[in-house]
Amino acid sequence: MHLSSLSLVNFKNFDQLEYEFTPRINCFVGDNGVGKTNLLDAIHYLSLCKSFFNSVDSQNIHHEKDFFVIQGNYLRNEKEEKIYCGVKRNTKKQFRRNKKDYQKLSDHIGLIPVVMVSPGDSILVTGGSEERRRFMNGVISQFDRQYLEDMITYNHALAQRNVLLKDFAKKRYFDRDSLDIWTEQMINPGERIFLKRKSFIEKILPVFTHYQQFVSLGREEVNLVYESQLEGGDYRMLLESAVERDRVLQYSSCGIHKDELVLMLGSHPMKKSGSQGQQKTYLIALKLAQFDFISNLNGFHPILLLDDIFDKLDEGRVEQIIKLVADNSFGQIFITDTSRRRLQAILNDTGIGFSIIDL
Repeated sequence: MHLSSLSLVNFKNFDQLEYEFTPRINCFVGDNGVGKTNLLDAIHYLSLCKSFFNSVDSQNIHHEKDFFVIQGNYLRNEKEEKIYCGVKRNTKKQFRRNKKDYQKLSDHIGLIPVVMVSPGDSILVTGGSEERRRFMNGVISQFDRQYLEDMITYNHALAQRNVLLKDFAKKRYFDRDSLDIWTEQMINPGERIFLKRKSFIEKILPVFTHYQQFVSLGREEVNLVYESQLEGGDYRMLLESAVERDRVLQYSSCGIHKDELVLMLGSHPMKKSGSQGQQKTYLIALKLAQFDFISNLNGFHPILLLDDIFDKLDEGRVEQIIKLVADNSFGQIFITDTSRRRLQAILNDTGIGFSIIDL
């Protein structure tokens, strides 16, 4: 699978443009601020129906324009796929596949899998547990439609349950039956989400450690530790035992929305002990493991987006990363960089086809 062409109208800093791409390595080169990352984000939009960087669609419209349009032509399973994304201010986002509108955006997720490696990934290390849950959700949802539906159901029930708890406190009354309606709707989806997250981490961990060892030249030991209140317990009983605490706190204190994924470097959390270079290596290895995981499940390669990956890495780690992505186990790749000379020097040694687009 690969993206053969991309066109934009009024997207972020671009008025209008159109590019054609090679099936292997495509590079966007230019100074900071010219829009290299925005092009990767447009490709991300076409895959996951949203920006990697800004979840408010209207804020991705160019300046004072009223709309933006992103269109991509793909070759998937030897068939052409035309994907359209259109956003107008104060209007529902439109997504089309081969000129046919999707009734639900969730129906598109997984059709064109993509993996983004960006400096913004550092929030997985520095941010709260919500960021790491979002990472797990984003990966699993690309190949498991039931998981995505369970997340939608669970989050809706959780939100309604929290509204009730706040309402009870405000009005100084308590209706257990009303609360139980939403509690019941959290149980089955929550248990399935827990099991799939646990399975995902177990499967991705050996692949992640392999890539980390390769890129770091064997210098660093890493681990991923999945922590959940559902481990070894019955979710229904957990929720039952937490009702009085939830009444006091005015929110739901138990569930998969409290899960944590601890990123370990050696015997310490990466957040506390990792240098900038170690953190970047760690996150690149984690995203490459995500790529490998999705490839094995789908039977074809996701599109790999590499945004400014060479910054803060020593020459040895850069060489190892290029050895990996130049291998046939990777498909179409998009890379951004500020230096054409550096990219050409790196890619000339791979012996595979690449294209450089100057912005």
